[in-house]
Amino acid sequence: MLFEDLSLSKSIQKAVFEEGYTQATPIQEQSIPVVLAGKDLVGCAQTGTGKTAAFAIPIIHQLHRIVGSSKKAKVIRALVVTPTRELAVQIGQSFDTYGKYTNLTQLTLFGGVSQNPQVDDLKKGVDILIATPGRLLDLHKQGFIDLDNLHTLVLDEADQMLDMGFVNDVKKIVKLTPKNRQTLFFSATMPIAIRELAEMFLTNPETVTVSPVSSTAENVEQRVYFVEKTEKRNLLYHLIKNENLSNVLVFSRTKHGADNVVKALRKKDIPAEAIHGDKSQNARQRVLDAFKNKEVGVLVATDIAARGIDIDQLPFVINFDLPNIPETYVHRIGRTGRAGNGGIAISFCSKDEKDYWKDIQKLIKVDVQTINDHPYPWHSGSPTETPNAQKNSNRSGGAHKSRKSATSKQNKKRWY
Repeated sequence: MLFEDLSLSKSIQKAVFEEGYTQATPIQEQSIPVVLAGKDLVGCAQTGTGKTAAFAIPIIHQLHRIVGSSKKAKVIRALVVTPTRELAVQIGQSFDTYGKYTNLTQLTLFGGVSQNPQVDDLKKGVDILIATPGRLLDLHKQGFIDLDNLHTLVLDEADQMLDMGFVNDVKKIVKLTPKNRQTLFFSATMPIAIRELAEMFLTNPETVTVSPVSSTAENVEQRVYFVEKTEKRNLLYHLIKNENLSNVLVFSRTKHGADNVVKALRKKDIPAEAIHGDKSQNARQRVLDAFKNKEVGVLVATDIAARGIDIDQLPFVINFDLPNIPETYVHRIGRTGRAGNGGIAISFCSKDEKDYWKDIQKLIKVDVQTINDHPYPWHSGSPTETPNAQKNSNRSGGAHKSRKSATSKQNKKRWY
């Protein structure tokens, strides 16, 4: 379906067209008419499917009709609650982009920074509020937030909020809103706990499910390297250097691990930065902006921090550490291959992670290409016996011209 067929205001159509949007994604095609009709909605779609636009565009359309060119004092009519600061910033930018030809204003609230500028903006009045749970409740308790005029409540990344322990905060927030509100509930996964929350908060909702979490994007090429655990950093450098990789998002299981990978890359003159929960909000945003602007070639992130990374043309994702939850693999590699672009997802699997890889294979049911021709394979055993893996592949991405030199003592020398 074309965006021009969705009965949106000309102001929104103009903004969307300037962003290069012509064809609505499946989640947008199915969700936007439901939201425009004023119904509650449960939307299940994995990352990279255009979920933010699926609720932001119809909300802007509705509020633009309600507010129009009114000079009355602005009140909060739409509230988007999301688990991380990075996601809040990303959603705020989307509202700015899609609503730039309307007179609607939005404000993004998150913790980790001074509340004073945020309070000053609240006092001026806003139409749309995007917030993380903690800062939202804090400022409401202080009397700076009034939700009595709320028209639409969006709970975004509900599964992540549950994982991060925000469920009680979310319940408190819902109680602060009018009972006759419209509620939109979006989640990448829909376990029982999430369905129970949806039943608690929504009234006769429509359900839209697109690209179940077990599916990986068809335009993402997946590769796996079976590597000794102690050689992962060497392999990472080897790939970046020999395959001339840039704009690479690397996933680490821990904050400490992310920092160590960055230190190792910097020692080899590879510009790299880490983003995780121990970094201040300003530092995280600075690093993210530098990566988006291609000032930093490699960004090493933990899963929680990476939820806010939305880059249409991100070519490479590397799982330095495999996730112990198979669905997380799908979310990670969904960071590439967005907006119709292609991408490459590379995974490092050490011996202690082989069970994680088997679980991932069972979930995605895809024959992931195994790259055997690299300098740091498992010293014993046959990694290509992993279920559903393509066996005996000699592809390395085009970088290995000499196997002898690749396995030389010089290349095997530890560099961290």
